[in-house]
Amino acid sequence: MSTELGNSSLGRWWRRLVAAVFLGGQVLVHLLTGKVHVRNTSEQMAVVGPESLPINLLTALTVGMVFTIGVAREFIAFGAGTAVGGVLAIALSRELAPLVTAIVVTGRIGSAFAAEIGTMQVTEQIDALYMLKTDPIDYLVIPRVIACCLMLPLLTVLSFVTGMAGGAILAESLYNISTQVFLDSAQNLLREWDLISALIKSVVFGALIAIIGCSWGLTTTGGAKGVGQSTTAAVVTALLAIFVSNFFMSWLMFRSIDTGASF
Repeated sequence: MSTELGNSSLGRWWRRLVAAVFLGGQVLVHLLTGKVHVRNTSEQMAVVGPESLPINLLTALTVGMVFTIGVAREFIAFGAGTAVGGVLAIALSRELAPLVTAIVVTGRIGSAFAAEIGTMQVTEQIDALYMLKTDPIDYLVIPRVIACCLMLPLLTVLSFVTGMAGGAILAESLYNISTQVFLDSAQNLLREWDLISALIKSVVFGALIAIIGCSWGLTTTGGAKGVGQSTTAAVVTALLAIFVSNFFMSWLMFRSIDTGASF
């Protein structure tokens, strides 16, 4: 019985994943041919951006400090203490800043998208939109996709700056690495492509978070219990998609050992 239940749940998850892929295609088509609801988009941008900023910056600050603690002692032992800032800058720009930002936004925003649209689905508000000749994709999904794709790069940049500030403060206070040396190292090792790659990843992560959250909401069934299940599944699926896509993007962007970029 438990095996049958597991297979049924897995099969439903795959069907919803396929539905999310189709929803992504519909969003792309609607963006090219449809209209953008400016008011809804601006409201969602406020939710994704300013309201997510405090927890995002706090997380980035601690990540920068923890990374500095993890590498500074070993680098100093090998006589490479002046490279700590550069290593932190590369780690934040290529991986940590976009990933940490995406994880925070997934937990806060992706779950909210799934819960809000899922509640609308089970209470037949989505059907009411159709009766009013309003396409839910234009009215609900696209504003959220645009908001995430625009706000995540900004949040990622702020996370990078905050993480670097936290690392610089900790390096100077604990390991006597001056802030100037720390920043000079970052400037010498960091390349433009490192920052561009962070922005590209953030846009992709934002699209994944919004599309998966909205898709799981639109396919919600079963009342309040179904809303809770959809919210949990949306967060787990979005995180899985973020980690998998991050691997492939990192492999494409940084597989070359000759230059900072492979294109």
